[in-house]
Amino acid sequence: MDLLVTYDVETTTKAGQARLRRVAKICEAYGHRVQQSVFEVVCQEADKLRLVAALHQVIDSTLDSIRIYHLPARSLDDVEHLGIARPIDPRGPMVI
Repeated sequence: MDLLVTYDVETTTKAGQARLRRVAKICEAYGHRVQQSVFEVVCQEADKLRLVAALHQVIDSTLDSIRIYHLPARSLDDVEHLGIARPIDPRGPMVI
């Protein structure tokens, strides 16, 4: 499945800044960062469930917001870029 994961984590406190770093690390383990708080993820259902569970454990649900968009199959193979973009193969290896 193709997913687009976006997040907005409150960072006015040290705890919020730590949550932001942890959310980013979790997302980096599952997908490719395409913008500051946006990740493209190609995964199986089991991986998606693990991703969601890990994110639930980290965020403060009263302050932070994560949106996971379920895209049609292979949508990430045909993305239009404007401006600076790193060429990313969404199904390629997760090498940073």
